[in-house]
Parts: sequence; C-alpha cells; structure tokens
Amino acid sequence: MRYLILLLIFFQEYILEQLNEIIKKLNLRPHPEGGYYFETYRSSEIIDASTLPKRYSGKRAFATAIYYLLTPGNFSAIHRIKSDEIFHFYLGDPVEMLMLFPDGSGETYTLGSNVLGGMSVQVIVPGGIFQGLRLVESGSFALMGTTVSPGFEFEDFELGKRDELMRLFPKYKELIFALSK
Repeated sequence: MRYLILLLIFFQEYILEQLNEIIKKLNLRPHPEGGYYFETYRSSEIIDASTLPKRYSGKRAFATAIYYLLTPGNFSAIHRIKSDEIFHFYLGDPVEMLMLFPDGSGETYTLGSNVLGGMSVQVIVPGGIFQGLRLVESGSFALMGTTVSPGFEFEDFELGKRDELMRLFPKYKELIFALSK
C-alpha cells in the first residue's frame, strides 16, 4: 500500500512538471474564465463594424484562434461570447462541456480522443450560447484550441450569473453550480 501511495505522489508530481512545461512551451497565461490560454492567430483582415450584426460594437478580425488548457482544480466558468466558437481537442483527458440555449434547454458534450466511444474532437458553440467546461473526474489536463469568427474581443465576453442560470435551467442546476463562480 505504501508503495502505491508513493507511486501516486510521483505520478502527480510528474504531471505537474509536464503541465508547467506545456504552459511555458506554449506561452500560456491565466484566462479570466479559468484555465490557461495563448492567442495563436488573429486575422490581419478586418470586418468593418457597419457590415457586422448590431451586437458588435466595432470592427472585428475575420477570425482568432487560441490554445486553451484545463488543469485539475480549474474550469472554464459558464460564459458566452457574441461570435461562434469552435473547440478543437488536441490531447490529454476528456472534457465535459455544458451548453445552455435561449429556449431553456441544454446539452452536454464530451470532448476527447475516444471518437468511437462517443467523444467529439470538435464542438461548435453558436454565438450567444452560455457554455462551460471542466475536466472529467480524475482528469490530469486537456489541451484544446478554439477558433472564433468574427474574431474574439474581450468586450464580447460575458460571465454567466450563477443564481440566474440555475433558475432558468433547473435541470442543469448541479452542473451550473460546479461551472460558475
């Protein structure tokens, strides 16, 4: 038993060391919603504000992309953005995603590499939809990417209000509680 405990401690230290190396290698920094990110792409071409829907307050890049890393003890807090967002799963452990729709319905997805087991390597979140993510139980990390179009700006980001979302989506109350601050 003692050998098993020492092995688990070693494994946890190894994972933390690997995570720190990934964070450094990819130049990741803390994201306001939780997790770590780095913007890898911002289109040099711009969409003029006059041609965008009224929900945008100004011009936007055609598209943006980031690396996004989830680690134990953090999660992507429920939020929404004004643009469509495509999640791409790269490596690590599966991630549970919750989407909450304006009609009061919701849906959960699992991002991960086991496609034959029902996991998705890509999930599309329509603009204006509340979403949150977390590692599956006992997960060590998940490295993903997201692509946003029209391009992401922090002014387009809105954190969900826990009490309001739990009232509007009672079926997902426990998951909303876990994915909100």
